[in-house]
Amino acid sequence: MSANRTVYFVFSRLQRHFNTRTAHTTAGGCRVISGSRLLLQHPLPGSAVCCRNVSSKSVPPKAPDTSLFVPVSLKTDDPADGTVGAELTQPLDKNELLKVLNKFYKRKEMQKLAADHGLDARLFHQAFVSFRKYVLEMTSLPADLHIILSDICCNAGHIDDIYPYFMRHAKQIFPMLDCMDDLRKISDLRVPANWYPEARAIQRKVIFHSGPTNSGKTYHAIQRYLAAKSGVYCGPLKLLAHEIFEKSNAAGVPCDLVTGEERTFVDPEGRAAGHVACTIEMSSVNTPYEVAVIDEIQMIRDPSRGWAWTRALLGLCAEEIHVCGEAAAVDFIQELMYTTGEEVEVHTYKRLTPFSVLDHAVETLDNLRPGDCIVCFSKNDIYSLNRQIEARGQECAVIYGSLPPGTKLSQAKKFNDPDDPCKILVATDAIGMGLNLSIKRIIFNSLVKPNINEKGEKQMETISTSQALQIAGRAGRFSSVFKEGEVTTMHRDDLPVLKEILSHSVDPVETAGLHPTAEQIEMFAYQLPDATLSNLVDIFVSLSQVDGLYFVCNIDDFKFLADMIQHIPLNLRSRYVFCTAPINKKQPFVCTSFLKFARQFSRDEPLTFNWVCRHIGWPLAAPRNIKDLVHLEAVHDVLDLYLWLSYRFMDMFPDTAAVRGIQQELDIIIQQGVRNITRLIRASDPNLSDPLQPQGQPPEQNAAAAAGSRSRSRGQRGSAETTEKSLASRLVKDGLLTPDLLKQLQREWSKSLRQEGGGQSLFSAELNNKSIKGKRKNKK
Repeated sequence: MSANRTVYFVFSRLQRHFNTRTAHTTAGGCRVISGSRLLLQHPLPGSAVCCRNVSSKSVPPKAPDTSLFVPVSLKTDDPADGTVGAELTQPLDKNELLKVLNKFYKRKEMQKLAADHGLDARLFHQAFVSFRKYVLEMTSLPADLHIILSDICCNAGHIDDIYPYFMRHAKQIFPMLDCMDDLRKISDLRVPANWYPEARAIQRKVIFHSGPTNSGKTYHAIQRYLAAKSGVYCGPLKLLAHEIFEKSNAAGVPCDLVTGEERTFVDPEGRAAGHVACTIEMSSVNTPYEVAVIDEIQMIRDPSRGWAWTRALLGLCAEEIHVCGEAAAVDFIQELMYTTGEEVEVHTYKRLTPFSVLDHAVETLDNLRPGDCIVCFSKNDIYSLNRQIEARGQECAVIYGSLPPGTKLSQAKKFNDPDDPCKILVATDAIGMGLNLSIKRIIFNSLVKPNINEKGEKQMETISTSQALQIAGRAGRFSSVFKEGEVTTMHRDDLPVLKEILSHSVDPVETAGLHPTAEQIEMFAYQLPDATLSNLVDIFVSLSQVDGLYFVCNIDDFKFLADMIQHIPLNLRSRYVFCTAPINKKQPFVCTSFLKFARQFSRDEPLTFNWVCRHIGWPLAAPRNIKDLVHLEAVHDVLDLYLWLSYRFMDMFPDTAAVRGIQQELDIIIQQGVRNITRLIRASDPNLSDPLQPQGQPPEQNAAAAAGSRSRSRGQRGSAETTEKSLASRLVKDGLLTPDLLKQLQREWSKSLRQEGGGQSLFSAELNNKSIKGKRKNKK
């Protein structure tokens, strides 16, 4: 490395460390970052120059997490030399042996010597317990061990003479002790740029299109993609890949579509087109392209999927790499590309249409207006809000993550259609990317979202500035009928919190995700042939060394699937592929199907269309309630799983076209269910509509409801208590109501009933009933 390069890198690291970097790009302008004059004019292709990697060689190897070392069961067959040891000496007294072994265990010198050879206190104890059991329970010990133990028992040998035989046994039950250096080399992830020699062999140009949502950054990258002789678009979602696929072909540029579950070739004979739109995980790092577009580059830090962006950025064989994303990722991409010796050119963009944060919350659904989108982070909240909105006589579209792509597009089209009466949308943050929606106002129903932390645990957290901006940016998009957007909250207390979140700058991207490859796991398995796949991955992560620019992605979902099918006989490569399948582990039916697919596959029995139909119970009826709808969504996921596996094991999953056909039919059935979602909610629980109905019903229906409530409270003494207990507690338990909302609901309902004629509410009637009951008891 030249002195200039070293000085430049150290200087940039100091700036990064003290967080004093300043953005000095202007809107619409461009600058060359790592193509500075301080760099060599012609860096060598394939060179990976990072001072951090050089200095890391002096860092001692990371100590393994020995809790992951699972002892191997040894065969208890008699040794080849039979009873030679007993014939040369004498039979061993088990009681004397036990005393000798326990003395050996207590020797501090032996514990220290074992620790120097990789046996910490935990492993030493496990190895000793196994060794003691082996010595005491074997009918015939190996001759050399038998003779040594006999000498010690006869005071003709020293107790420390047991150590070599103990270590021999320890390495048999913990085979990783003998190959620790090899395992560390395999799990060394410090220079991932070198994993892609084909990309390093060409001098790529990286163009970063930086800007907020709705700034036109992706549009400009796609224009270059369409003008190129060949290109690949890598997006985070199937919907985005579909959009580019359709846009490219409509522009007269033949383009194929590749997602985990779908391959669509525009050529009738199946020849690959020069352009391809794909999901980020499906991008090819072996195919040469003129232009590559990597969308939403800030997701390179995603704890689960970040590895796919890292792989695409470092590995795509394209002359130009266009990355699109938030400005918070610019400095990091600069630093990452410095390790490959490649230039980075930055184009910055401003938002095309403004959006403003309102000074007042919506507070009640009666204040909704056409073009409103209420954002929730719970499917239960979506169901509840949808029912309440439609109870007010307004049509409502719904979009959430587990809906099939076709249903999402159908609901988006319904909401966007100016001639459709549906003008309200209730959605999760699934709208944050991938759908073009005509939204005037974004309303946050909540600012708390369930997240998975680094330990794989679920926790509730306030949304980040990046998430808030991504969602808020959907209001007033350039292509919609609304040229200005508005953002607010449903509840008054949340509004100052939202303003505080949006006032902060987005946290800079600082690390990129990595994931062990199938080849690396296979090399691990060669060294540890008796370890389970889940255990192999655990040990790999425990031993892995990463440069400060990277982290190892969360592998909990991978391990979950690996443990599920561990008992099924599969070769390692097939097992690895099955465990990378994208399934929703919260759906029991999907998990059961995954297990059955793996079992059928292991028997070398093809999963035919008829087999799949029997498994899912096809044909399926339209949903009658929410439970049915959720099941149909799970069935759709199962068919997705079949299609995903069919592109990896074509012979074993042969009926791709037929399965895709029934999936399209199922999509239509689910769309019908979602259109009738309010009816499905009522069918799920007829009482669900009672507590909230008075606010949304016409006055005459309100009066009838109030009269019915009064008559029930007078004529049936325990009815109010039963209603509250069975319904209110159930709503709170299911997440449809919070305790605070329930109290507010009680107050509003009581007020409504008093206005109707001074009657009692169910809750006050309950108090009166208890009071009367108590008086009667006292009289008796």
